[in-house]
Amino acid sequence: MIRPVCALDAPAITAIYNHYILNTVVTFELDPLNDSDIHSRIEQVLTKQLPWFVIEQKGEVVGFAYANTWKERVAYQNTAEITVYIAPQALGKGLGRLLYAALFDALAKTHIHSVIGVVTLPNVASEKLHEQFSMEKAAHFKEVGYKFDKWLDVGYWQGFIQRDS
Repeated sequence: MIRPVCALDAPAITAIYNHYILNTVVTFELDPLNDSDIHSRIEQVLTKQLPWFVIEQKGEVVGFAYANTWKERVAYQNTAEITVYIAPQALGKGLGRLLYAALFDALAKTHIHSVIGVVTLPNVASEKLHEQFSMEKAAHFKEVGYKFDKWLDVGYWQGFIQRDS
């Protein structure tokens, strides 16, 4: 079941995201977050009237996706950065694709025109996910992150929101 995020989802989201902080290079954050940090991030996204969804299995939140401001300058107001995270035990089941589908549908009802996905490279699964939504690799930045004693590359995937009009 996919639904809009609520404040009560913060602990589950924190647990999922902290797994990626502590064990992977998927995010460049280094220190675990607490529920209050996540709650603040949820509020920040919702205040901008951008979507944030969670996906549940058997009543447990096992993933989330959201759109947020890409850059703060006003002329970027119609571009959003999109993000998806799936709990480790739920990977490989197509949940990221389902969350992105819901996110893209919701974004079609907003002012957002262009979306950017940021991927630590290499990450074949994430690259393919973005490409399933007609996103194309637009940039490759070499050695811009440093985590777990190694330099990391980042790719940017860009796509456009399709509207029915």
